[in-house]
Amino acid sequence: MPPFPVRLPQAQPSSTTRAAAAAAAAVGAVIATVALRRYLSTSRRRPSASVARSSSSASAATTLVAYGKSPQDQELLASAAGSVAPWEGGSAGEFAVALSYEGAGFDAGAYMGALRARRFGRWMLWSPRIGSTQDLIAQNFAKLPVGVVCVADVQFKGRGRSKNVWESPPGCLMFSFTSQMQDVRKLPLMQYVVCLSMTEAITELCRAKGLPELDVRIKWPNDLYLKGLKVGGILCTSSYEAKVYNICTGIGLNVDNEKPSTCLNAALQEANAISPRLKREDVLAYFFNKFENLFEIFSNQGFQALEEQYYNSWLHSGQRVVVQDAHEGQSVGSVVTIQGLTPTGYLYAIGEDDKSYELHPDGNSFDFFTGLVRRKMEA
Repeated sequence: MPPFPVRLPQAQPSSTTRAAAAAAAAVGAVIATVALRRYLSTSRRRPSASVARSSSSASAATTLVAYGKSPQDQELLASAAGSVAPWEGGSAGEFAVALSYEGAGFDAGAYMGALRARRFGRWMLWSPRIGSTQDLIAQNFAKLPVGVVCVADVQFKGRGRSKNVWESPPGCLMFSFTSQMQDVRKLPLMQYVVCLSMTEAITELCRAKGLPELDVRIKWPNDLYLKGLKVGGILCTSSYEAKVYNICTGIGLNVDNEKPSTCLNAALQEANAISPRLKREDVLAYFFNKFENLFEIFSNQGFQALEEQYYNSWLHSGQRVVVQDAHEGQSVGSVVTIQGLTPTGYLYAIGEDDKSYELHPDGNSFDFFTGLVRRKMEA
């Protein structure tokens, strides 16, 4: 079984026709509501160049702003967004779409200017506040172009492993994007490619900007750590349809928010008090620039072509840990030494008795700093 959930397609209930509604004046001129956008989509009319404005009266609805690397990309995404259905992380199913947003906290122009990737990130949906970027793209995968990214300034139903949900603060880079894969054997390793892409992107960005390098490391299976504190996490989910796996990858990275732990900019300021600050837009662009390259290598040559790079970025080579099991009501521990990853993506370790251990990411709780791996018990 792969270490992240695979959801098989289910029959979707047919949608009912919604009554057309006028765009709310509080969010600016000509913002299409869901019903109007569906009408425009089905009638093949081009979306209007609407502008959203921040206002307290608009806070009940989720605003989505469509951007593209080119005008054609923006038009394609805006048209696709016309068929987006209400999703679990939305606000009572009410949301509006626009082509620009006054006072946006994310500089889409700066991001697109730094983006070199051709397949990933060239279509972007941005929201000032959203339930979950992961829910949006996962539940509307087939309606959006593959490679689209959804970015939010604030996320109040962010998703993590083991169905954890949390609210993410401003200053955190929160995004989810889509990709596809046919080889099921590679699915468990996708999260490792994403982790590696982010660590190398941060290194390359710091070098390009002449900043002190940040030693961001990978904590197995999908966390990012800096100076002993967590600064990021990755979540991959997938569904299978038409002989291809549709993958949704969500990432949260503390760029400019010191709470709840620390952030990249705090570490930069600590290294050099006058150091310029990293911008979320640059981090996102550099991530996709790096990910596109590593994903192509991974797809064509397999993870073994990236193993050396991965091990150079993770925290665990040669680490001795205790694997704790419950046996007849008693806690039994075995000391093992981590060797690396198995071909299927499990953590591979050898015990003092030369016994081999394969640790599943979703079946164990790994406390890196106490060197303890606990077998998770089924509820």
